[in-house]
Amino acid sequence: MSTPRTTAAAPALGHSLKHLAIHLITPLLMCLGMALAYQGAFHQPEPNHLKVAVVGTTPQAQGLADAVRAKAGPALDVSTLPSRDAAEQQLRERELVGAFLPDARSPELIVAKGGSDTSAMAAEAVFQNVTDKQGVPLHVTNLTALSKGDPTGQGLFFLLVALSIGSYASVAVIGAAGAALGMRIRALVGLAVSLVVSVIGIVTAGPVFHVVDHHQAAVWALGWLYSAGIIAVGIGLHTFLKRWTTLAMMVLFVMLNFTTSGGIYRPDLQNGFFGGLHSFWTGAGFMEGARSILYFDGGAGLGRHVLTLVLWLLLGGAVMAGAALHENRGRAALRRKGAVEAGEETAEESAEEEMEEAVAV
Repeated sequence: MSTPRTTAAAPALGHSLKHLAIHLITPLLMCLGMALAYQGAFHQPEPNHLKVAVVGTTPQAQGLADAVRAKAGPALDVSTLPSRDAAEQQLRERELVGAFLPDARSPELIVAKGGSDTSAMAAEAVFQNVTDKQGVPLHVTNLTALSKGDPTGQGLFFLLVALSIGSYASVAVIGAAGAALGMRIRALVGLAVSLVVSVIGIVTAGPVFHVVDHHQAAVWALGWLYSAGIIAVGIGLHTFLKRWTTLAMMVLFVMLNFTTSGGIYRPDLQNGFFGGLHSFWTGAGFMEGARSILYFDGGAGLGRHVLTLVLWLLLGGAVMAGAALHENRGRAALRRKGAVEAGEETAEESAEEEMEEAVAV
């Protein structure tokens, strides 16, 4: 015998479907955001003001530079340098991607693959066209020795991914399971978690896979600073965004972070939007700082990249301070509301007692 449908069944089903649809908004927005960000950043890498130079003071060298510049347009920033030493210095300072030394029999291209293997390959493709027309092979010289566990120079990007996921995933746990804790305690927990995340990152990237085979302490410190900044921002945002925090963290530290870090393509192979974010986004601060430490002896703008990470950590501290103030105001409002309700209850009890006494009289 079938159970008769109650009048509440249809409203209950509609309520459940509405509740489900609302919760599906977050993963669907993540899907849309990831598709737009990754395909927008990586689908068609093309040179965009790629900095290269032709070495030489002869009219032929200047003419070659002018010809390459005219043909490439805004894809290349072509300059001339007087000597090989000047070219190598600019490559080590990361002011150039490639320097071409023209020669009728043995032309040479100097690159620094530690700065970006994909950018170096793009520069090689440019001057390969030149030497192909001359009918001679192009000799490529790399000034930077990559780690034995990272022959493409992209292993640091995967370290960045691990640090990022460990950091922003921890925010959800701290925000939910630690909601009853004060902001100061949550901040200390976040600092401790960032330490653990950075240790996991450097141990796997160092002794395990040899992506970071020297200057491990410096790269670890950079990773701790990076992780602490992400967690600080997330803890502060959770107070305001609640269940939307995960989506916000995905936007800030995955969609916009991985695509602008320079780990796959640097700004000279991306459009202006992602290239612009690269100049101040936290992932780029870690990637370029780690590259400067490992492959450029701590030069090539390391101080600027460290400053980027420090500013993101300070931003996280400011967001947490604002969140603490907001929470304190909320607690004060609840206390006032409780006091008012208690006063009303006391007044009602007094009135009842007075009525009882009057009746007794």
